[in-house]
Amino acid sequence: MFSRTENFSQYIRLYPVVTFFLALNILIFVLTYIPFIGNQIYFAGMGINYLISNGEWWRLFTPMFLHAGIMHLLFNMFSLFLFGPELEKIAGKARFLTIYLLAGIFGNIATFFLRGPEYASVGASGAIFGILGAFGALVYYTKHILPQLRQIIVPIIIVSIIMTYLQPNINTTAHIVGMIVGFLIGLSYFHPKRIVSWRKPKGTK
Repeated sequence: MFSRTENFSQYIRLYPVVTFFLALNILIFVLTYIPFIGNQIYFAGMGINYLISNGEWWRLFTPMFLHAGIMHLLFNMFSLFLFGPELEKIAGKARFLTIYLLAGIFGNIATFFLRGPEYASVGASGAIFGILGAFGALVYYTKHILPQLRQIIVPIIIVSIIMTYLQPNINTTAHIVGMIVGFLIGLSYFHPKRIVSWRKPKGTK
C-alpha cells in the first residue's frame, strides 16, 4: 500500500497535490539558505506566538512550509512522499488538500493558544499527522472489510505518537491536534454513504 513503484513522471501525474507540496517545501527550504535573504524568509514565516498575538496572523499558515534543518525536511518529506499518495488516490485531490491544510493550520492555531508567548515552531508535521489521522478514520470504517489496512496503519499511528513524546524539540501540540483534525475530517469524508456518492457516474441520482 505504501510502497512506491511509480517512476518520476508517473508520480507527478498521479499525485499532483502531493508533488506540489513536496516541491514547495523543498524550494522554500533552499530559499532559506540563500545568503542575506534566507534568514529573513525563515524569520518572516516562523510560528512565533507573541508576533501572532500582535497581529501577524499569516504565521498560523506559513510555518507549515519551513523546516529547521535538512534532517527535519527529509523526515517530513519522506513521510509525505510515502503516505500522501495513497490518501490523495483514495480521497481525491480537493479532499486531500483540505485534510493537509486544515490539519496543519489547526495544529498551528492550537500551538498559539496552548503554548507560551515565546514559543516558536516550524514544520509540516502537523499536516502530515493529519494524513495519518485521516487514515485512522478510514480504518475505523473498514476495520471489518480491510483488516490488513488496520494492521498497517494502527502500528504506524501508535509509533508516531510515541516518537512525538520521545524526541526533543518537537511540537507535540501540532502533531496531536493535526492528527485529531485529520481523523475528524476523515470521519466525514470516508463515511460509507459519502464514498458511494463519489463513485456515482455524473448525471445519476
